[in-house]
Amino acid sequence: MDAELTTGEADGRSTAAVPGGSLGGASSKDMLIRKLASPALSRDIAHCLRLLCEYVGASHYLLARYDLVQEMGLDFVVASDWPFDLVRRLESELATTYSQSTELEKCLSVLQPKYAILPDDAFVPAGLSRQYCTLTLTVGRNRLALLLLFRQDLVLSPERLRETGLLTGYAVSLSYSKSQKPDREFDLTERELECLYWIAEGKTSDEIATILGISRNTINNYITSVMRKTATKTRSEAIAYAVRNNLV
Repeated sequence: MDAELTTGEADGRSTAAVPGGSLGGASSKDMLIRKLASPALSRDIAHCLRLLCEYVGASHYLLARYDLVQEMGLDFVVASDWPFDLVRRLESELATTYSQSTELEKCLSVLQPKYAILPDDAFVPAGLSRQYCTLTLTVGRNRLALLLLFRQDLVLSPERLRETGLLTGYAVSLSYSKSQKPDREFDLTERELECLYWIAEGKTSDEIATILGISRNTINNYITSVMRKTATKTRSEAIAYAVRNNLV
């Protein structure tokens, strides 16, 4: 599934074909979704990301747990085919960017392509641009970032990039669905657990609504349901219950 390229008349640069062409049509997208399902269910995220790179025209992928970049080491890397030294060099850049962003900025940046330049002393394989693209997404309680490298002189389609972010979330969600469940089962839905996690992180109903993309009233209903099921009367008691039972 090679990315189709056209040549821009104004500056002579190559540009990714806009959605709606032979690759961007609904049938091709449906075919890609079907292709993603099997490796995702097998938890082969690297295979999924290779398919998505072909779809968007990228040459290299790096999927990171964006909420873990402040920690030591490279445990934040979910899957990557970037050169190892480049990942190591970028670690501090990612941590700085994440720590300096406000909660609102993190929420508003979801699925919005952002561009940055690799450090001057970072080695970049020949033929690749020093500019990379980042797409952030939220899957369950995890914040992820998909970082893409492209060939030089490639003009990217924002719509295609957003679709790639959505499909990445789809693939990761499928892989999580196959994860081993905890030994003890609780009568809380996944959405209720998500809300419980975010209130434990100190988020307000408005902030959680922005993170999850649903209304404030719906968030409050989920939290009320959590307190009813856990026999707690306040959010603080619900958080304490969650900590005691290893739910957050």
